[in-house]
Amino acid sequence: MGSPGNLATAARTGLSEPISTGGPSESDVIKTRELEKFLADAGLYESHEEAIKREEVLGRLDQTVKLWVKNVSRAKGYNEAMVHEANAKIFTFGSYRLGVHGPGADIDTLCVGPKHASRNEDFFGELHKMLLEMPEVQELHSVPDAHVPVMKFKFSGVSVDLLYANVSLWVIPEDLDISQESLLQNVDDQTVRSLNGCRVTDQILRLVPNIQTFRTTLRCMRLWAKRRGVYSNVTGFLGGINWALLVARICQLYPNALPSMLVSRFFRVYNLWRWPNPVMLCPIQENSLGLSFWDPRRNFKDRLHLMPIITPAYPCMNSSYNVSTSTLRVMMEEFQRGNGICEVLHSAVSNYSS
Repeated sequence: MGSPGNLATAARTGLSEPISTGGPSESDVIKTRELEKFLADAGLYESHEEAIKREEVLGRLDQTVKLWVKNVSRAKGYNEAMVHEANAKIFTFGSYRLGVHGPGADIDTLCVGPKHASRNEDFFGELHKMLLEMPEVQELHSVPDAHVPVMKFKFSGVSVDLLYANVSLWVIPEDLDISQESLLQNVDDQTVRSLNGCRVTDQILRLVPNIQTFRTTLRCMRLWAKRRGVYSNVTGFLGGINWALLVARICQLYPNALPSMLVSRFFRVYNLWRWPNPVMLCPIQENSLGLSFWDPRRNFKDRLHLMPIITPAYPCMNSSYNVSTSTLRVMMEEFQRGNGICEVLHSAVSNYSS
């Protein structure tokens, strides 16, 4: 049984031809409805009220950074015309931007500001002071020395991680396209890393054949990984972005399949995957900007990565460099276990049908 509007174009299948372009059967449709009900019963979806509250918080945060950048511009002696033009903008990334966050999850946000608003003095200085004085902001603390510098706080009870990118623009347009590679010109490494959270998330959504199917499948795989104890970047397993990339690749390989089938194909494909062959959603792009990117032909360190899962936005990086021999072995055992369960279920359904 076909599903209208789901047929993927050849341009969106990634690095290779799909394994199958077959559409879902009646059984797949029923099993997907059951899967969606299971995910809802497991409490993975936020309420309508919480969704509205998050949007309100993001709106207030956007207003705050706009006021902040005008204050910074005025303090630095810019004339009133420049102060009026001065702008900053909030973007989201991570699970919230992907549409797979659950109740109480934090929102990963990025503030993009102009070149004259510095990270240390203005963002971690002046903006920190502004947030500190706002009654709706609690538990504010800065981590300016992190690999990706961040401010963490609760805004009206909603947890927020806020990064900063000051790009080489005097004025940030309200319709700024963050996917433009020109934004990476003449900026420091922290800004490149901060921008890439958003750039990678948006690129994933562009490269999957069906966003809703991707989201449901990813919610399922995130729940499975957490329950099986393999959801943690810090301890050498995989974090949110890694699972998103693995699921996105399966969606490309089976562009017209529904989530119930994609879950079983996830286990089948990664049970057979020959690591360290990399998982990639698109070809690795080189660029005249000269930023370093994942390239095991040139970089000796990249050859040592055990489970490379490559981000799709320039500069492409291995998002799973923390994986060790022991954690890879555990994950391969879990993929094998998951595949075995899916095969037993499939054969049981086949026997029942016949």
